[in-house]
Amino acid sequence: MVSWRDFLDEAPTVAEIFGRRHAATGKLCLLATLRADGYPRISPIEPRIFEDQLVLVGMPDTNKFRDLGRDPRFNLHTATVDAYVGDGDAKLWGLVRNLPDQGLHARFADDLYAESGMDLRGQVFDPFFVADLTGGSSIEMVDGVLVITIWRPGQGERTVRKS
Repeated sequence: MVSWRDFLDEAPTVAEIFGRRHAATGKLCLLATLRADGYPRISPIEPRIFEDQLVLVGMPDTNKFRDLGRDPRFNLHTATVDAYVGDGDAKLWGLVRNLPDQGLHARFADDLYAESGMDLRGQVFDPFFVADLTGGSSIEMVDGVLVITIWRPGQGERTVRKS
């Protein structure tokens, strides 16, 4: 498992662009999962970083969470509206696991309430998916050159430039 702290240390460029785009969209991202018939599904989600983990929670009993319960593979893409990616763009991928720790859920709900006013305190989170990252990438335009940064755990970042 790669913790969020490990990701920040190993992939500073991808992490910075992901963080910047995540914040700029009010935490909105697009989540790719696999449907039961094997076709991809894209769904909006507002992932959160909590206690050094990337948490993928949301409205219970949705197709995206049924998908993840069946097949834990995911891709998370920062939402973008700029075809020229002037502000950059990032993707993370990996596997989710469900953490049924009620104490963690309570702390998460308290933190969510303190940050956003959304009151989910006392509610049951089932599932409570956290991400184990297996890779990530980012793109950005730098002086008219497309800079692609790719990260794999334990390998650091590598950069490809395309003019």
